[in-house]
Amino acid sequence: MFHKIIKRGNRKVAKGDHANEGVYGYGNSGMVSTSNVTVNHASRPAAAAASAAAVGNSHQQATLSASPSMIETLPLFRDTAVADRAALFLRKLQICCILFDFSDLKIVRERETKRQTLMELVDFIQSGSWKMNEGCQEELIRMISVNIFRCLPPASHENTGADAADPEEDEPYLDPSWPHLQIVYELLLRYVVSSDTDTKIAKRYIDHSFVLKLLDMFDSEDPREREYLKTILHRTYGKFMVHRPFIRKAINNIFYRFIFETERHSGISELLEILGSIINGFALPMKEEHKLFLVRALIPLHKPKTISLYHQQLTYCITQFVEKDYKLADCVIRGLLKYWPLTNCQKEVLFIGELEEVLEATQSAEFQRCMVPLFRQIGRCLNSSHFQVAERALFLWNNDHIVSLIAQNRAAILPIIFEPLEKNVKTHWNQAVNGLTGNVRKMFLEMDSELFEECERQYLEKEAKAKELEERRDLTWKRLEAVAAGEADGDDMVIAN
Repeated sequence: MFHKIIKRGNRKVAKGDHANEGVYGYGNSGMVSTSNVTVNHASRPAAAAASAAAVGNSHQQATLSASPSMIETLPLFRDTAVADRAALFLRKLQICCILFDFSDLKIVRERETKRQTLMELVDFIQSGSWKMNEGCQEELIRMISVNIFRCLPPASHENTGADAADPEEDEPYLDPSWPHLQIVYELLLRYVVSSDTDTKIAKRYIDHSFVLKLLDMFDSEDPREREYLKTILHRTYGKFMVHRPFIRKAINNIFYRFIFETERHSGISELLEILGSIINGFALPMKEEHKLFLVRALIPLHKPKTISLYHQQLTYCITQFVEKDYKLADCVIRGLLKYWPLTNCQKEVLFIGELEEVLEATQSAEFQRCMVPLFRQIGRCLNSSHFQVAERALFLWNNDHIVSLIAQNRAAILPIIFEPLEKNVKTHWNQAVNGLTGNVRKMFLEMDSELFEECERQYLEKEAKAKELEERRDLTWKRLEAVAAGEADGDDMVIAN
C-alpha cells in the first residue's frame, strides 16, 4: 500500500485529465491501444544523460508554449495548393516541436491545436498524395525525436530508496502526455511502413543513434508506448536491412544489463516478442553469432526472479532455436538445469512447462546426452512438498513424445526415478500426486516388468541396509548413554565417600 501511495504521489497528472480523455484522443480508432505502467533510469546513467541532453532544447520550447501566440492556426493541406504544401508541412512540424505540460490547465486550447495538427500530418502521410523530399523527411524525424526521446520518470522504489517491489504488483503508470505521444508514434509508424519511404534516404535519419534512443524508450512503464515501440522496431528491422546486426547487438546489450546488473526493465517481454519473429526467419545452417546469442543472452534470462513477466515470450524464442536446429536441445536443457530455481516453486512450475516444450522438439541422440542430470532434477521435483511442482512434473508422462523417449532409454531412467516414485506413494501428503505417481509406476511396469522388478529389489535392499544402519546407530548411542550414565554413578559414589 505504501508503494502505491508513493507511486500516485509521483504522477504529474492534471485533475481534469480524465474529463478531457475525449478531447485528447485516448484510444483513437486506428491507433495501437493496450492498457497500463515508469522506468528505471538509476541503473542507466548513460542513457539518462543522453536523453537529458537530447531534450534540453525541448524544455525551452515547452516554456514558450504558454503563450497562445506561439501556436498559430494554419490552413489544412486540402485547402492549400500542391506547390505550397512542402512549406506548410514544415510549418506544421515546427508547431508540433513545441512540448506541453499536461498539468497546466491554462493551455488546453494550444494542446488541442497541436493534437489536431499531428492528426492531420498522419492522414496526410498515409494518403500518399504527396511525396516528401529529403529536407521534409529530416525535419519530420527531428520533430518525432523531440517528442518521444525524453527522460522517463523514475520508478517508485528509486524515489523512496526502498528495495524494488514486485513488478507484477506495481500500480501501472500512464504517461499524461500520451494524447500527443500516441499520434507521434503513429506518425513514425506510417513513415516507416510507407511504400514511398526510400530506405537509402531514410537510413540517414533513422540511424544507429535513433535506433538506440528508440530502444531506450522500451523501459517506459506505459504499456501503450511499449506496444507502439514493438511494432515500430519490428517494422524498422524488416525494412532497414543495414540496421539488422546493430539492432540485434543493441538488444543483446539490454539483456546483459538486465540479467547481470539491474534485474529490472519494463520492456523485456516486448523485445523477446520481436526476437521471436526474428529467430523464426534465421536461415540454416544457423550462424555462430545466433548460437552465441542463445547461450549468452536467452538462457541466462532464466536467472532473474521476475521471469514470470516474460517467460511465455522467452519460451517461444528458446523453442524456435531447438526446432530450427535440434542439436541445440542438449545445450538448452543443460542451461535450464543450471538456472533451475531452488526455493521459488512458481518459477519451478514455469521451468517444467518450458522443459516439456523443449523435449517435444528433442531427438533421441540429444536426449541421451542430458537424460541423467535431467531425470535427477525431475526426481527432485517429484518429491517436492509443493504439490503443484510435483503434479506438473508428473504431467510430463502425459506427453507421448516424452514417453517414447523415456521408453527407449528406460534402462538408464527408471533406476534414477524409481526411488522418488516410491517415496511419493508412501509419504506424499497430496492425494492427486499419489494418484498420478501410481499411474506412472504402472506405466513403467507395463513398459518393462523385469526392469521394474529389478529396480524394486534394489530399492528394497537399499531400504533394508538403511534401516539396519539406523538400528546400529541407535544401538551405539544407547551404549554410549549407558557408559556415560555408569561413569556418572561412579563419580557420585566417590563424592559421597
